[in-house]
Amino acid sequence: MELSPSAHADTFPRDHLPPTEQWPDLRFDLPGAPPGLRPPDRLNCGAELLDATIARLGPHRPALRDRDGTVWSYGELARRVDRIAHTLTDDLGVRPGNRVLLRGPTTPHLAACWLAVMKAGGVAVTVLAAQRPQELAAICRLADVRHALCDTRSADDLVSAAVPHLRITRFGGDGADDLLRLSANKPASYAASDTSADDVALIAFTSGTTGAPKGCTHFHRDVLAVADTFSAHVLRPRPDDVFAGSPPLGFTFGLGGLVVFPLRAGASALLADWQGPQQLLADVERHRVTVLFTAPTAYRAMLEPLGSYDTSSLRRCVSAGEHLPADLWHDWRGATGLRLINGIGTTEMLHIFVSAADDAARPGATGLPVPGYEARVLGPDGRPAPDGEPGLLAVRGPTGCRYLTGAQGAPAQQAAYVRDGWNLTGDTYIREPDGYLRFVARADDMIISAGLNIAGPEVEEALLRHPDVLEAAVVGRPDAHRGAAVVAFVVLRPGVPRTGETAAHLREFTKKEIVPYKCPREIEFLDSLPRTPTGKLQRFRLRTGALQFPRD
Repeated sequence: MELSPSAHADTFPRDHLPPTEQWPDLRFDLPGAPPGLRPPDRLNCGAELLDATIARLGPHRPALRDRDGTVWSYGELARRVDRIAHTLTDDLGVRPGNRVLLRGPTTPHLAACWLAVMKAGGVAVTVLAAQRPQELAAICRLADVRHALCDTRSADDLVSAAVPHLRITRFGGDGADDLLRLSANKPASYAASDTSADDVALIAFTSGTTGAPKGCTHFHRDVLAVADTFSAHVLRPRPDDVFAGSPPLGFTFGLGGLVVFPLRAGASALLADWQGPQQLLADVERHRVTVLFTAPTAYRAMLEPLGSYDTSSLRRCVSAGEHLPADLWHDWRGATGLRLINGIGTTEMLHIFVSAADDAARPGATGLPVPGYEARVLGPDGRPAPDGEPGLLAVRGPTGCRYLTGAQGAPAQQAAYVRDGWNLTGDTYIREPDGYLRFVARADDMIISAGLNIAGPEVEEALLRHPDVLEAAVVGRPDAHRGAAVVAFVVLRPGVPRTGETAAHLREFTKKEIVPYKCPREIEFLDSLPRTPTGKLQRFRLRTGALQFPRD
């Protein structure tokens, strides 16, 4: 595959792409693909999301909001972004292709920094405010980061990371060298860098559900592709929508759902840190949120207090990050009248590529390939599995996996994810005769016990049907006789005793819900399950016993 001439003065991003023969088959013209999906050769996604939207809909529409009620119009956001872009290039020495680490709570200022990096031709490396010094140091080393824009509230750990040659510029403080002060008197317009559509725009690190994160490179064209596929044709936002949700911008689920999708549609977004299900419900009520992005865990947690809040403004609720049980789908619809939009996306693919909405939504199924993508389920021989039989989910379309090379083991990681032009997501799925795709388990969450395949999520769903169970996670534990034993980790409703009698009762209950050989042989009770900041369950911690959770 031949790439367009790069605008990057710093060639690190292109130099550390995997060889093109290791890339997946990137397609813009699959059957059912939206027209106009193939991008022009020159493209800057920051300019498209901001300047092109203003040209189409005007500068006076609301763009970004915060929890306190401050609202920036598109025109004001553009002025702030362009002043920051001038500061990046004029004062801080950022050149096209330089990696710029972005760190802080979810705020309009953080989004403005991301857009400024895009317009300046930099490469955004957005990390979590919760990540610790050793994690930050590793990311900076892998991506060769020399610049950082950091909310002053999140600066201590970044300073403690002691990254060589890293220039940290804080924002949101009162110092003379604060980014917002430096940018205040800069020109209010900025000519966006003439980046190629296939220049790297961001490096997103995987969320750590299976251990060490990997850097996923995404182009300027990829950022717009996810908006022009899933968002435009499944979510179908409107310019008067107000987006909100729990995922931080350090994850592509949050970056897409809370910045890229609303700006592409001319809508607005409430950008505020996740503070639990009741705060999210309060945000929906106060700001009249219409489009909500969060994980199944949060939807389940919101069900009990839901009646105390006015959520009548909601019209679209997106669930991703982990499996959405059919019972939860029905419970949410019964409480709100809304069909949850289930979806699967990965950091490697940037955002959601299988989903369904409205009448096409089917409880218990993830959905159909998003227009612009195609998917198949592969059997052990690498050929499409018969309908109804489990296999590995493979997908291709306009986005795909390109791990940042240079890290130890990166070539093997790329080969494991990309095979014969397809992205193998690591998920076990079943394809139904009409094409719907139904999640079974993560491939490494399939438990083989006494020669029988047991999907951990199926056992979890059975346990969650018991009224005393708030959360459940099921893994396989090595067993000398069976190969693996099914072990359940359960969070109980407050007041329920954590006793052997309770465990025995739950085992008997589960035997009535699913075939007995799938039932857990052991049940352990926990205060909470280990999760990433977006709510993804970290089963590897349960399998390895690494239950020392990160501090808040």
